[in-house]
Amino acid sequence: MDIQKLQRAVIDALEDVKAQDIKVYNTTHLTSLFDRVVIASATSNRQTRALASSVADRGRELNLTGITVEGEDTGEWVVVDLGDIVVHLMQPAIRQYYNLEEIWGGRPVRVKLLPESTRAVPSAGSYDAVGDDEDLA
Repeated sequence: MDIQKLQRAVIDALEDVKAQDIKVYNTTHLTSLFDRVVIASATSNRQTRALASSVADRGRELNLTGITVEGEDTGEWVVVDLGDIVVHLMQPAIRQYYNLEEIWGGRPVRVKLLPESTRAVPSAGSYDAVGDDEDLA
């Protein structure tokens, strides 16, 4: 599947459950294991689990195989592995402590926001607004 389409599907799934502070990073220069890291915040254990479920369900709708979800037992930090994209869903204190942006944040991806009229749910998050133009979704 095209990485931009998958990236857009992940962001839409996160927006559907009102994820906060969504960041997308291009990791092709750091590892061959995956192309993108998405980091988003949630306000509670219940919301991190709901976000993970939304992302995994969207992946299944796109016929992705091998989707794995880790960390649902505590809900403080849940990781969804979609193959080409790894999604980290964290509560703010955990996100601040581990600071994954420092590890993966070398190349933020510019994400083109869809017009409000075409979104199923209004955006609750913000996006990194710098990056390479070819990474637009």
